[in-house]
Amino acid sequence: MTENPVFLSIVIPAYNEEKRLPDTLDKITNFLEAQTYTYEVLVIENGSTDRTLEIARDYAARFRYIRAIHEDGRGKGLAVRRGMLEARGEKRFMCDADLSMPIQEVNAFLAPGMQQADIVIGSREAPGAVRYNEPDSRHIGGRLVNLVIRTLALPGLHDTQCGFKMFNAESAAVLFPRQTMTGWSLDIELLFIARRHGFSIKELGIPWHYAEFSHVNPVKDAIQMVIDIFNMWFNALVGKYK
Repeated sequence: MTENPVFLSIVIPAYNEEKRLPDTLDKITNFLEAQTYTYEVLVIENGSTDRTLEIARDYAARFRYIRAIHEDGRGKGLAVRRGMLEARGEKRFMCDADLSMPIQEVNAFLAPGMQQADIVIGSREAPGAVRYNEPDSRHIGGRLVNLVIRTLALPGLHDTQCGFKMFNAESAAVLFPRQTMTGWSLDIELLFIARRHGFSIKELGIPWHYAEFSHVNPVKDAIQMVIDIFNMWFNALVGKYK
């Protein structure tokens, strides 16, 4: 049940997710209704050409703690920003619609050892992480991408691109209004801004299941990511992140 104030907000960006969204929301609602803290779920649909928004609205009609929101702008970055700025939770959890990390793991992000961190990022590389069914080629490609990210922007963070991240309300209020990236580089930019503002970041090893269906284009998105990183440094130079 959702009350004011809300402890946990789960923000789900959803683009053409009609096949996966019902199962994801079933799992999330079953999990949340067994918890003792207050919660809300925000499904942010933008640019879909299928029944994603209709499905989200159907669940919102059935569960009063679910909100279905249509965002006119395109891109995962815009969907996540819209959801995080509309969320009311003391903790705000960014959650991929494929639910490649079992939703029960969200409580690990809320454990006492993680409460001191402003931002907790799910990691497929941190101690305790387990990858299931990921092709070797995809794993090697991901490690090469992370090497570029660590070298150019975020030294010391070994998995910035996992789609499961927890922000406290204070960090969300600072980071998301300053976010400029609308695509897959949003994770890098948010963590880049977070470090410039002195927010603490902790990586948490998670179990992660490879999903065959993906909106990611590895080569195209990797090239765009490098361009975006240089744009981040320019933004920082001209004071956009102050």
